[in-house]
Amino acid sequence: MSNLDTILELYNLSLADSKSQDGYDTKIHKITSQKGNNYTLKIYPFSEDNWTDLEAENQILLALKSKLNYDLPFPIENRENQLLTKLDGKIIRLLHYVEGTFWGDQKTNELFLTSLGTEMANIDIQLSQINPGAIKYRNLQWDLNHLLENVDLLKYVLDPVDKKFILYFFDQFETFTLPKLKKLPRQLIHNDFNPWNVLTDESKISGLIDFGDMVYSARINELAVCLSYVLSESEDITKDLRTVLHSYHTIYPLLTEELDLLYHLIAGRIITSLVNSAEGKVKNPDNEYIQISEKPYRQLLHTWISTNPLAIKHAAYEACGFSVPDNSDKKKEITNLREKHFTTALSLSYNSPIHMSNAAFQYMHDTDGNTYLDAYNNIPLVGHNHPRISKAVSTQIRTLNTNTRYHYEQLTQYASRLLKHFPDKLSKVYFVNSGSAASDLAIRLAKTHTNRKNIFVLEDGYHGNTQIGIDISPYKHNKKGGKGKPDHIHHFPLPKIFNNPLHADQIILAATLQIDELLQQQKHPAAFIAEPISGCGGQVPLPPNYLASLFPKIRAAGGCCIVDEVQTGFGRLGNWFWGFEMQGVIPDIVILGKPMGNGHPLAAVVCTEEIAYSFNNGMEFFSSFGGNPVSCIIGNEVLKIVEEENLQKHAKEVGAYWKVELTKLQKDYPILADIRGEGLFLGVEIMEDGKPATKLASDIKNKMKEQFILVSTDGKYDNVLKMKPPLCFGKGDVDRFCERLGMVLGLLATN
Repeated sequence: MSNLDTILELYNLSLADSKSQDGYDTKIHKITSQKGNNYTLKIYPFSEDNWTDLEAENQILLALKSKLNYDLPFPIENRENQLLTKLDGKIIRLLHYVEGTFWGDQKTNELFLTSLGTEMANIDIQLSQINPGAIKYRNLQWDLNHLLENVDLLKYVLDPVDKKFILYFFDQFETFTLPKLKKLPRQLIHNDFNPWNVLTDESKISGLIDFGDMVYSARINELAVCLSYVLSESEDITKDLRTVLHSYHTIYPLLTEELDLLYHLIAGRIITSLVNSAEGKVKNPDNEYIQISEKPYRQLLHTWISTNPLAIKHAAYEACGFSVPDNSDKKKEITNLREKHFTTALSLSYNSPIHMSNAAFQYMHDTDGNTYLDAYNNIPLVGHNHPRISKAVSTQIRTLNTNTRYHYEQLTQYASRLLKHFPDKLSKVYFVNSGSAASDLAIRLAKTHTNRKNIFVLEDGYHGNTQIGIDISPYKHNKKGGKGKPDHIHHFPLPKIFNNPLHADQIILAATLQIDELLQQQKHPAAFIAEPISGCGGQVPLPPNYLASLFPKIRAAGGCCIVDEVQTGFGRLGNWFWGFEMQGVIPDIVILGKPMGNGHPLAAVVCTEEIAYSFNNGMEFFSSFGGNPVSCIIGNEVLKIVEEENLQKHAKEVGAYWKVELTKLQKDYPILADIRGEGLFLGVEIMEDGKPATKLASDIKNKMKEQFILVSTDGKYDNVLKMKPPLCFGKGDVDRFCERLGMVLGLLATN
């Protein structure tokens, strides 16, 4: 006699057939008796908590009997008139078998989603009137009110992109959702309306099974759980979300405060399922049930991170008949206040500026519910609002934030980690809080070391907004509002290969001859400064060996060689961590900024020991905020993320792919005259009839914005599309960018 035969004797049944499956910690059997009746047999590990919970669950199921329009798995008594049986260290429970087709085995349609919302509301109304008993005190990791109990399971998630997205949603939930969630209406909920618990009869619900995850929790969590499954297979997220919410709200009205949290609660269910699946694959790899939702949930995770939370909120409000908040007055107020308090010197991007609300990784969200793919902002190097950066800031600022007049380990730890990325010769670092301050300091270092003032610069270069920064930036002092170059600043032509009548070797020769000429005029340099790829000059890479040819002459003349890595550094160029490596040189001074703090104001100057000791002349160097513990913790975390997420290699691969895809477009649209740059620091020069097409480039930029892609223009004639996104920008993002660029170019070509 089998174990199942023995168990069924307790119910005066004889076994004809059985099918088995695994739950998370439960053995489940479909039993067919000799009389042809079907039952569900569940076998649980024994514990007092399990026993108490199952007793409460049975009472709830019995209380629901005949209250709903669909079938439920009601418990069946054994021959001792008991609903639970303890046997061999297990709890035995026999349930009425619910017949029907699983939701997961059919294609979802609007009629079914309407029924789903309606019947979910009906059971929630009934559950709200039932004493939850022991269930009220159940603490399940599947209860969204206890989402953070799943954080430790993140260690089982192997995919680095999935991992950071999941961590982001944990962080957002803890910060913004949980405090509000605790104040929402609570009641008993089923907590698991999923495709393998809901049965259907054509386009309506015919049954609901598995009440094992019932909890006393926020009512809105019922919808969040169900919607996570609906949307994981949805072809139109907002349409399907509206359908379910409208039908639910019609029966059981919701509050706006509940709808406000829905985006992050749906995310909560997605990540709960994914981290538990990841753990299950490690601990119980043969259990297919554990992994059943993993693939659609992974897809939804990536969709959800790019979805504007306001779009979900607005769709939810509309579905339930609430007025969507009108932000037009707020936008006007912000615009008016900006005009009142600032001038147009504080410029805006795009003809119709964007009112931003929040961002995540390579996505930015506006106050109208739109999502923009960010192909432009290089400051958030590892992605907008990376949760590890948020955590680093939050933790350190609660502990210590002071200045470099004191000892603290964050300063020395970060300096050590940063300098490991440099050649041994570059061993001294000064921390400041902007790239402009770093440029200013770099020039001061060079002038002090050489006791000279002449600075050699490249045309169209930009190095900061301080007075020294403007002096050494032809991009500023030679343009509108500028006063021209000071006498001690000497311009070298930007060594641009594209559209230049000179070959690279001739460009280099001309620059070396210009150095000789300046020396003959007694214009001995304090420094020569250049970017490896000129950003404001139009994403112009220096010719190979350019710096390798010029630096020896500068040094022979007693000058310092400065490389500005504010835009090009930290692995952005893919093949090289620093742009100067691309040129095969080691500078005397390196300027760092922008991405160093991922949006936090952090910058630095790295130099040789000789230059640092020249500067150590008795005048104290002090930056009030440079090198503070919070900045150092952030900078350290940025470096760790770049390393651990392998972002330099990612930049190399994605950048190469991007150039290939742009080259394909170039065949149809020759106005894309030159595609250049390295890694995720690219430029496309727009030309018409052999001339710089400034207006066309501007039109492309603004039309791309209308297609929800952020890109900018720059260069001497402002005719170069400038792409320098966060390093998490992927090949799928490239595909979207190039698809939209092709659309824009096609539209402009027909006008």
